[in-house]
Amino acid sequence: MQALELDRTLTELDHVRIKNLIRRDLRDRLPAALTQQIEVALDSSAVVPAREVPPDVVTMYSQVMLLDQGSGERTKLALCYPADAEPAAGFISVLSPLGLSLLGLRVGDVARWRTPAGERAAEVLEILFQPEASGDYSL
Repeated sequence: MQALELDRTLTELDHVRIKNLIRRDLRDRLPAALTQQIEVALDSSAVVPAREVPPDVVTMYSQVMLLDQGSGERTKLALCYPADAEPAAGFISVLSPLGLSLLGLRVGDVARWRTPAGERAAEVLEILFQPEASGDYSL
């Protein structure tokens, strides 16, 4: 995966939870390169209180509509933690290449990630649900 190039916004809670996840819960199970990439993404993001995150930002447990820039296909996904991931049902782990590329983006931004078949890109068309915009600041 490549370095993240866009400005990203994370809630304080998402930032702390993901840091704890990679440092405490998964430290021995993640490749060092992935851990480093996640930490770079976290450290280079703007961190705001959950009540101040704009409603057009992809936060944890947000549901988004993406437009694949290669195929033109629209896909509905929810960004979640690894324990809740069910890719076939549209629940994508934040620690996956796609999940990490989505975290903190805004509507209109393009997520870019690598797969074994090469680089992929998808535009964030819409946020269908964001916990913070619904008044849930602890999800």
